[in-house]
Amino acid sequence: MTAPLLHIENLSVQLGTGTEAATVLSGLNLSIRPGELLALVGESGSGKSVTVLSILRLLPDAITRYGGRILFREGDHEADLLTLPLHDLQALRGNRIATIFQEPMTALNPVLSCGRQVAEVLQQHRGLGKAAADREATEWFRKVRLPDPEGIGRRYPHQLSGGQKQRVMIAMALCCRPALLLCDEPTTALDVTVQKTILELIRELQAELGTAVLFITHDLGVVADIADRIAILYRGDLLEVNDKEPLLRNPQHPYTRALLACRPALHPKGAPLPLVADFLEGRERVPAVPAGPAPAATELLLTARDLVVKFPTRTSWWGRTRSYFTAVDNVDLDLFRGETLGLVGESGCGKTTLGRTLLRLVEPSSGTIHMAGQDLLRLDRKQLRAFRKNVQLVFQDPFSSLNPRLTIADALEEPLLVQEGLSEGERRRRVRTLLDQVGLPEGAGGRYPHTFSGGQRQRIVIARALALNPSLLVCDESVSALDVSVQAQVLNLLNDLKRALGLTLLFISHDLSVVRYMSDRIAVMQAGRIVELGDAETVYQHPEHPYTKTLLEALPGRGALPAV
Repeated sequence: MTAPLLHIENLSVQLGTGTEAATVLSGLNLSIRPGELLALVGESGSGKSVTVLSILRLLPDAITRYGGRILFREGDHEADLLTLPLHDLQALRGNRIATIFQEPMTALNPVLSCGRQVAEVLQQHRGLGKAAADREATEWFRKVRLPDPEGIGRRYPHQLSGGQKQRVMIAMALCCRPALLLCDEPTTALDVTVQKTILELIRELQAELGTAVLFITHDLGVVADIADRIAILYRGDLLEVNDKEPLLRNPQHPYTRALLACRPALHPKGAPLPLVADFLEGRERVPAVPAGPAPAATELLLTARDLVVKFPTRTSWWGRTRSYFTAVDNVDLDLFRGETLGLVGESGCGKTTLGRTLLRLVEPSSGTIHMAGQDLLRLDRKQLRAFRKNVQLVFQDPFSSLNPRLTIADALEEPLLVQEGLSEGERRRRVRTLLDQVGLPEGAGGRYPHTFSGGQRQRIVIARALALNPSLLVCDESVSALDVSVQAQVLNLLNDLKRALGLTLLFISHDLSVVRYMSDRIAVMQAGRIVELGDAETVYQHPEHPYTKTLLEALPGRGALPAV
């Protein structure tokens, strides 16, 4: 049997000092074989990224204590990376062991051109001269299929798209032909079509170079597409390791079964999604769909006609606009009372701009918007303020949409004071009701946003949106940044609130499987236009437009993951 390239033996990692020290990895044993792709799967806080950072000793020395060994073997030479002298470790970093991080914009140097950054690696580790390193960098840009490789080399990171920046990172990581590539959530922030091309590229170059890959992710769909073996990590403990097919088809640990079962694609619309806690506590049965009246889908709540939104891109010396970017292009849209309309498309397609325009947070260039008999574009300032009580927005990032200096109770009371003028006692009673509606304890009101998890913060943002009893809730990528189990909790909450309060939802997302689960109808948006609109199941199972078919084909794990 081939000796492992990397062998992690009884690794423990403790972060912090004194009484604040916390063990984030405990007794981890894991091996990576030459040329294989091992996926390390777990939710936020499981210790995945700590594992990657520990391999290269990138955690802060002052607050980190390691236990165990990390053995890296090439040929007859074996070294313990935890005790290797720093000079020798630096010779391995970026050379024999390379890393692709989740966010390329923060991993790339903003003041150096992309070509220079790749060339630096070649000069440092392969000893190439400047001219030869520049030529080699351009060749690697060609290898990772960047358009205009010479031009990309002269550009700076901020001038590239997210997918292009990630390709630059791949070129930088692989240009020295490493024996081991560490990928820490490299596609999490990308659209599904870009994600698909990046995953294919990593797999293709891995096969060409014979590189072993440790691929960190929380997405079992991605794992099903690319992994050879899978390891499941939960709160610093390794629960299960196996080849891909047997692990996905017959998972042994309840947590693994939970990750597979929480996926919205497995469940009919309206069926409560199972939660990780259900599995860990031995309750693996999926609850039945709750009985309830079908949503009224005949009464129009909001209509938009010939809606156009343009943003100036160039101005003359005198300040006159010379060219525009059309973000929303002649959109017609109907939203019925009590329904959930899913709006899906990739980044830059105009879906967020459309949602904000319907709420008059962005002013349209032309077109009409009517809601409940009102012409929204003719409302004056006083009327607009009254209108805003009926429509609320749930943002993608709950942390940045909450004031860090306000307690949760203060944040929930603020709209009640500004819009309703309620007394202090009435506001406090309403806050207790709101916290109860979203499943948070009353004591949560006295805490600040940073003391909550991502899923809890999203519940708080939903509570704030409900404070004024709106009839329309616009959810803008409100679950895209959440782990699958937390996503299941928030989706269950939105469905429960919709049934209990008679809400109408505009659910914006780039994930068609989540949109299909949540929505009565789906509108697919491309380049500012609605290219397909229809019943959710029809659009998902029998798409007509080529772009919708492309989005569906790019969904990770489609056809590869088992139904559980």
